[in-house]
Amino acid sequence: MSHQQTASAHAQPNLESVLKAEDLTKQVSSPEGLLTIVRSVSFEIAAGEPVAIVGASGAGKSTLLALLAGLDTPTSGKVWLAGTDITKLDEDGRARLRAQRVGFVFQSFHLVPALTALENVMLPLELASRPDARRTARDALERVGLRDRTSHYPRQLSGGEQQRVALARAFVTQPAVLFADEPTGNLDTVTGSRVGELLFELNATSRTTLVLVTHDHTLASRCGRILRMEAGGLVE
Repeated sequence: MSHQQTASAHAQPNLESVLKAEDLTKQVSSPEGLLTIVRSVSFEIAAGEPVAIVGASGAGKSTLLALLAGLDTPTSGKVWLAGTDITKLDEDGRARLRAQRVGFVFQSFHLVPALTALENVMLPLELASRPDARRTARDALERVGLRDRTSHYPRQLSGGEQQRVALARAFVTQPAVLFADEPTGNLDTVTGSRVGELLFELNATSRTTLVLVTHDHTLASRCGRILRMEAGGLVE
């Protein structure tokens, strides 16, 4: 193998890895000067692997998640998502890749208030022009135990039910990676525990890679690997 081939082999992520960060750094300007929010972060995540990102508030967890998902761009470094270097894509390119390969679950549910539970779950399928959107969305709601809530609007659902709709919507496109940012943060302990169970159940059956930002140590401990962040960097 020539030196050039060797360099190329090292530059590409392992075929089994679905997400790879390489020397990822994010800096922003502030009145106090340049702030480094994410500092030289590198890691690789295999297909289907559940990984938790933990750390104190302000450690850089949510910013790292945004960089990995292409919602934000790094100051330096690279991110490969499902084999594509997303740092080389423009905003439209990143949005297309997210629509095809990524699911999201947020602390505040992010459901569309004017749409029913079924319509919320259908949304990503319709954006992808799937002809079977209604049937697939109905099946997804059944998987999360909401068969009788399909025609309800978010305001008619409890917090736990809204988060289950959000889970159904996130998994319905069978994404390569699901990013979950404090998915149980707005729920009481019992409801949060049930949603957590469901999250890992869906993760296991779909072989979707789960990247979970959480303060919940019980939830984090269920992941195969825990990445700890402190002052923007990863700590052992």
